[in-house]
Amino acid sequence: MKKNIFIIISILLVASYLIVAVTQFNLQPNDFRCKRVEVIIKDTSDVNLITKSGVVEMLKSRGIQLIGKRMNEIDTRHLEKEACRYPLVRNVECYKTLGGKICFEVSQRIPILHIMNQYGDDYYIDNIGQVIPTLPSATAYRPIVTGCADKWYAANFLYKLGVYIYYNDFWRAAIQQINILPGRNIELIPRIGNHVIYLGGINHYDEKLNRLFVFYQQGLSKVGWNKYSRISLEFNNQIICTKRADVMAADSIK
Repeated sequence: MKKNIFIIISILLVASYLIVAVTQFNLQPNDFRCKRVEVIIKDTSDVNLITKSGVVEMLKSRGIQLIGKRMNEIDTRHLEKEACRYPLVRNVECYKTLGGKICFEVSQRIPILHIMNQYGDDYYIDNIGQVIPTLPSATAYRPIVTGCADKWYAANFLYKLGVYIYYNDFWRAAIQQINILPGRNIELIPRIGNHVIYLGGINHYDEKLNRLFVFYQQGLSKVGWNKYSRISLEFNNQIICTKRADVMAADSIK
């Protein structure tokens, strides 16, 4: 019973605030002007591609000058659309305050792979498979994709592997390069150990990497990270390791 009363009171308070706010906006004189622009960048714990000044400068470059403009002439919906034209922006919420302030709450796009393929392309792919152009003012350190990674393949298939790596703490720290071979077979270059991980096709990449993670923990950490030159995960339920030439030579001497 008390909980229901609390909910009702909360709803009444919110409704009262909205009524007062709308009334105050309507009572403002027609020449009440914008005094300040505030930009709030969300999701900044890992991604810092967008700056507050960058958003403001982008709006100015499109002929949008808000300071000093009449508040009743400012269309927040239009401002949201214009701000979303910025290639690093995923979503924008724009609103006015009673004090003459225009607020932008900006959500950034999340780059997960940096494509630098054999075709001369240079761009990022985000976590929903969208292309993000590289900009001098915005750098994200992500696994670099080289080789035969055309844009269609990257945006429709490869980004899924990128998402898996990005949201897995171990693989995010471990993988520095993804090389796409002819036929779209995949090689991964880790930061630790002098070996290449051959993934084969992109199918079942999660199962393959889970299998390799167990092998890293139970096998490779004991025999040494530099014992093998190539670790193949191509076949189901198998890990095929190729010894390094110098290791084989040392073994034969023994």
